[in-house]
Amino acid sequence: MAETPSLDASWPSTITGRVAAPLREQVVTSLRRAILDNQLQPGQRLVERELIERLGVSRTTVREALRELTTEGLVTVVPQRGAIVSMPDAEASSDLYEVRAALESLAVRKFVANASDEQMARLRDAVEGFADVADHPDVRYVLTVKDRFYAVLIEGAASAVLQQLFETIQARVQLLRMTSLSHPGRPQVAVAELRGVLAAIEARDADAAASAVVAHVQMAAAHGIVAPH
Repeated sequence: MAETPSLDASWPSTITGRVAAPLREQVVTSLRRAILDNQLQPGQRLVERELIERLGVSRTTVREALRELTTEGLVTVVPQRGAIVSMPDAEASSDLYEVRAALESLAVRKFVANASDEQMARLRDAVEGFADVADHPDVRYVLTVKDRFYAVLIEGAASAVLQQLFETIQARVQLLRMTSLSHPGRPQVAVAELRGVLAAIEARDADAAASAVVAHVQMAAAHGIVAPH
């Protein structure tokens, strides 16, 4: 099997300043962005020495950053190999989507029960904002705009526990979501699905909204999970 590219070959340094945020947070953000942008690829080793030299930070800072990314599911520690960029298999990916479907189903039910009219209007704006960018070539940008829908949804659900769980699962499923939205025509179909979720929410039909959002997640899973070869 071919050796995975080194950091020098695959990932430009992205730490440029140390004022806006704590250094550890900057390193976490830099590594997370590189992973989500596929500059650091699934299975690639994250060698502490290379990271220390490239980022100009201490071993302690690198280890703390890798530990945080491990809790997010973006990095995996493998015996005899050390830290690598995570490679979720089909079974683990399916589990992630099942959990996401359950959380989103609960979120829309709580949104129907708790959201204000103003939050309802912002949810509609978020869906239409996603529709406006569905044809954009930058999938990461499309995903960022789509996330506005979830931000309003979780806010309107008014559950701190649900918000915490949702943020955790979103980080773990981010690469899969990018894969899903990269499929030709998938963003446009996702727009139609979210409009269906929105219509049920606006009708204050919690059961229909929950069913619609589960169907949306299931369709995303069908495009986001790569079957083993």
